[in-house]
Amino acid sequence: MTYIISGIQQVGIGVANVHEGFKWYNKNLGMDVPIFEEAAEAALMLPYTGGEPQKRHAILAINMNGGGGFEIWQYTSRTPQAPSFKPQLGDLGLYCAKIKTKNIYNTFNFLKSQQVKILGQITKSPIGKQHFFIEDAFGNLFEIIEDSVWFGKGLKETGGPIGMIIGVSNLEKSIQFYNSILGYDKILYQGEGSYEDFLPLPGGNVINKRAVLTHSKNRVGPFSQLFGTSYIELVEAKNYTPRKIFENRFWGDLGFIHLCFDIKNMNALRTACEKQGHPFTVDGGAGFEMGEAAGHFTYIEDPDGTLIEFVETKKIPIMKKWGWYLDLTKRPPEKALPKWMLKTLGLNRKKIN
Repeated sequence: MTYIISGIQQVGIGVANVHEGFKWYNKNLGMDVPIFEEAAEAALMLPYTGGEPQKRHAILAINMNGGGGFEIWQYTSRTPQAPSFKPQLGDLGLYCAKIKTKNIYNTFNFLKSQQVKILGQITKSPIGKQHFFIEDAFGNLFEIIEDSVWFGKGLKETGGPIGMIIGVSNLEKSIQFYNSILGYDKILYQGEGSYEDFLPLPGGNVINKRAVLTHSKNRVGPFSQLFGTSYIELVEAKNYTPRKIFENRFWGDLGFIHLCFDIKNMNALRTACEKQGHPFTVDGGAGFEMGEAAGHFTYIEDPDGTLIEFVETKKIPIMKKWGWYLDLTKRPPEKALPKWMLKTLGLNRKKIN
């Protein structure tokens, strides 16, 4: 059996205060269902935490409209560091998370009413979708983009993350990586120029090579219906010398710390990653627990060192108050969980006005 990717499980976001982060994403983007919350020691990320274990507090939150989640992550053993420079379009790493919306105009007006910092106006992307950009209260960039794939009923018109804009040094090399390992085998757009829809972003006037990728087949696996369709947008600056967004900083510092995929069959994935020249740099082991959830996590680096996480979920809490936990090891790996079962996760919602 080969490995299965169910979709983008979550985007990791390093913040200075985990509870303030959860409150902001809950109130403004509808990330209001916590899957786990845990304060513990990150003892297995030593290659990216200065060779020493670091204490942290994390909350994983999802949106019942569908899409991935946010792993909101705060150091508690050290002061998390911001980049020493303002990241620009084309800088290497996770630059801007994609958030889907049912109604681009309603979402624009709602976020404006919430006094969220909106960058520019609604424009059309090269793949024909209307979108606009925002900056959260912590300096992170998000692309709000219209989408037609929805799961359940959230309290906002936005869903969870459905992709990421990633700065790369070699577009063709990165296309091959995200295709061969992560299954983004369909190029929706590829071109070069200075793009009007990017102009509101820091460094948005840079001449760049740009590609938007997706997967040609629907994802399968337990959470595939929740995660839905996702997109990777790669940007290579041509008239600007990029810097690594996380240069001289630790994983877990402020900003987007990883892009995480939910998978099945970690051993097959390990073999495939080694064959492609991207071996696991961190392996959390098959018995890892995080709060009320359990699974096996690993990391690889893309060609520019951007961190990609994989999680093979073993157990998740369905209804915590009644002690109902789902053991995923006893289910066929390619089979999607029933929608009614996943929708019960909404009973754990924490609404913040």
